Amino acid sequence: MTENKSEGPFKNRHKARELALQTLYACEVGKNEDEWQSMLDRIADTGSLSLDVKKYASDLVQEVYSSSGKIDEQITEKAANWELRRMAAIDRNILRLAVAEMSCFTQVPVKVVIDEAVELAKEFGTEDSGKFVNGIIDSIHKKMKKQSDTSRKDGPQNGTDPLQA
Repeated sequence: MTENKSEGPFKNRHKARELALQTLYACEVGKNEDEWQSMLDRIADTGSLSLDVKKYASDLVQEVYSSSGKIDEQITEKAANWELRRMAAIDRNILRLAVAEMSCFTQVPVKVVIDEAVELAKEFGTEDSGKFVNGIIDSIHKKMKKQSDTSRKDGPQNGTDPLQA
């Protein structure tokens, strides 16, 4: 089953981010990060998501795990008075997802990444999650921008994006 064409790439990206978040959360809670791809596939299959959505979500999750040390370091540095392990698991994984996307998927405007992270936090987190996520992600973005706008990669492994825009 494929998605309605009228939903377009923006709706697909949102669904991909939701799928990536659900996968990260499920793997963390279940302590089975090595099985993330099968977890993502199981979650995606229950929602009858398109291959494009699954591909983008898979690229996001893979980037989170392959850069987890650097990502967690960036979050910890900007999360004043918050230990990473003491953050709510949803908030922590939204932050990881947003930092990975901001850092490695240049075809997505940073403002979109931040807005989407805040929306995910409002949808899946607590009443204060949106503000918390927004503050940390914005701070990380400002530091990244200051360091260098050219240090971002071209995107997923092959540099293509099935969900363009």
